[in-house]
Amino acid sequence: MAAINDLLRQIPDASLRSRLEQEFARLSKNKKFGLVFEEHIPECTPLYDVPVKRGSTVARKTGHINDIYTVVKLDGDTALCRNKATGDTLTIPLTELVSVAQFGEPIFPMLQPIASVENAPDSSLWHTLIEADNYHALQLLEYLYPKKVDCIYIDPPYNTGARDWKYNNDYVDSSDNWRHSKWLSMMQKRLRIAKRILADDGVLIVTIDDNEHAHLTMLLNEIFPDRKLFSVPIQHNPRGTQGEKFAVTHETAIFVVSKTSEIYKKSHLGGEISNFRKWGNQSKRSQTARATTFYPVIVDAELNIVKFGDVLPLDEHPEGANVKIGDYIYVYPIDSQGIERKWRYSKKNEDEVLPFLRAVNNSGTIEIHIQRESENTKTIWTDPLYNAEEYGTKMINSMLDTTFSYPKSLYAVHDALWHVVSGKPNALIVDFFAGSGTTLHAVNLLNIEDNGNRRCILVTNNEVSDAESKALQKKGYQPGDLEWEKHGICRSVTWPRTKYSILGRRDDGTVLTGEYFTNQIVTKEVDRSFYQLGFIENPTELTTSTKKQLVSLLRDKEGKTQLPQTLVKTDTKFIVSEKHSASILFDVNAVDAWLEALEDQDHIIDFYIVVKETGKFKEIKSRISDLLGPINVTSQVKRPMSDGFPANVEYFKLGFLDKNSVSLGRQFREILPLLWLKSGAIGQRPEISSDEEPEMLILPQNGFAVLVDETKYAEFAEKISEEDNIKVVYFVTYSEEAFREMTAGIKINNTYQLYRDYIDNFVLGSRRDS
Repeated sequence: MAAINDLLRQIPDASLRSRLEQEFARLSKNKKFGLVFEEHIPECTPLYDVPVKRGSTVARKTGHINDIYTVVKLDGDTALCRNKATGDTLTIPLTELVSVAQFGEPIFPMLQPIASVENAPDSSLWHTLIEADNYHALQLLEYLYPKKVDCIYIDPPYNTGARDWKYNNDYVDSSDNWRHSKWLSMMQKRLRIAKRILADDGVLIVTIDDNEHAHLTMLLNEIFPDRKLFSVPIQHNPRGTQGEKFAVTHETAIFVVSKTSEIYKKSHLGGEISNFRKWGNQSKRSQTARATTFYPVIVDAELNIVKFGDVLPLDEHPEGANVKIGDYIYVYPIDSQGIERKWRYSKKNEDEVLPFLRAVNNSGTIEIHIQRESENTKTIWTDPLYNAEEYGTKMINSMLDTTFSYPKSLYAVHDALWHVVSGKPNALIVDFFAGSGTTLHAVNLLNIEDNGNRRCILVTNNEVSDAESKALQKKGYQPGDLEWEKHGICRSVTWPRTKYSILGRRDDGTVLTGEYFTNQIVTKEVDRSFYQLGFIENPTELTTSTKKQLVSLLRDKEGKTQLPQTLVKTDTKFIVSEKHSASILFDVNAVDAWLEALEDQDHIIDFYIVVKETGKFKEIKSRISDLLGPINVTSQVKRPMSDGFPANVEYFKLGFLDKNSVSLGRQFREILPLLWLKSGAIGQRPEISSDEEPEMLILPQNGFAVLVDETKYAEFAEKISEEDNIKVVYFVTYSEEAFREMTAGIKINNTYQLYRDYIDNFVLGSRRDS
């Protein structure tokens, strides 16, 4: 029924149209439904770069995109057009027309190179930004990467009613009675194709707010019935958006997970990570008769821990904390002062302990850290780094001359991706609602943290905002004009952000300021804190009540109470607790018992001593320092934004080819970027330098080869047999039999028939999607 709204607008009789609209409005008020929504009139996409010809399907640039015409005849600067719905004909200036692609029609996409940035010339990894309507881009991605995407992260329009998204080229606002239905129809079409590119163990992440959360959950359950959904509220606005009755502080990330999907556990900084080496006066190697805790932890060049080495005899001493032997580094428990100490666990605990160890490069010295087993990922995220204003809006505004509404926090996206691909260093990640480009930014941060090689594909249209659209129209500009397009999101926000963040500087040469928080950590030794409470006249006469009052005054740097008063008993002389990081001595006469209780209590960092004499305080402080030694403080490593990222990106605009030309094989040059992407986007994108079509292309630096002239097969087969890096081969041939014979004659598994595979994908795909 919802499609009637669009059809009613096409009735030329104004009186009849008005009567029918009133009647339909009355009937629609009685409509009751849960997740029952209309398919609506099929979506149409304006193709501003496709020339208008006789027979073209067109619409007015400033009219309804689904008010469609067929071009009957061209006459100079005008076109005689027939309305497909009414059959009426009229003459329209060519400058007012745009070619359109209707939903369900076969389209044959190509990628027009727009720009690129290369900041890692020695890397074969190339990200991709595609300026396009995401529906047609998804059709292309299905051809390129069927069942190959490890993670899809999308942040679709939230449908708040604020005219921030379009359906059929018209902004949808709160006055549209069918806005929820249109939103679901739009999402359904895209999610169906997204499902076909997602790997069996891949994960889909969708962020959404409460406007469509319930509807989206039902839709996802319908499209992915064999997967499980986890909704994770993320506090992205701690102050809250002042709404009616409640201040909204969160949005939700929905994780769509299969049985084989891996959700990686994340340990937070603090008590969970510490040095595997012991410290304190009982930590020296010389203080044990059995040397079972002095052995090398063997690490490879990639900082992977291989195993524990043999225990060293007491009379054998390594040359230092790190000893290189062959391709491996032998790490010993020797501190920065050169003192031989002990590991926390003996050699016999290797199998039990090894999974929780990791090697860390701390200013050139390899250290071994132990990390307690992490809990499963929590379903409520409240990290201050998820603040979208601080780490989204302000970050983008500091980079660009323009502003962007409601960008994600870089770290909220980073952590969502981390849980899905941290164990997949070569993961392929897709975002087809790319917006400002946060996802690619986050992938670059992930890669720099663990030397990963993850690749990201962004898809976004080049829409201008509603306000900008009106302003540009007043100046006489139309969609497709250069002045109009340069204000679009892809060209004014997504691409500049991508380029600047990679290079660490803007086009004018000014460097980016600020720092990134990373998952990398650094550990350093610092002294424990000691406090003399010398204001008490008679410490030995303290009452239980006075001790409780004294304990209530002890606060950490954040102002939180360090010790509960319930730990104070009638005859308490000191407090030592395994649950608290502070300890207090009320009676200096009990110092020996206090020190005995403190042994191995490495977690205690703050010590309060009730004593008037400064000399006595210093003596006790010295004894505790000898007993426990310094503490290892673990902190996050920050990365200057001016350092950029070692990454490369190609920026394309989606275009469309003539079906007949593709069938005849006349557009190889236009197809070549697709072949590069389908082969893994390895190395710098190849280009054909001459105007003539080559007989063959052998591209080991890109990992693929193409035989264009099948009469040259013997020469082609011999050449690729001499190359080790060719993983994909394309044969241009009309004969399936010839394709099978040529495939059988080479030792490469991934072969494709051009242009048969290409054409079939979009013809069959369009039929299926319609």
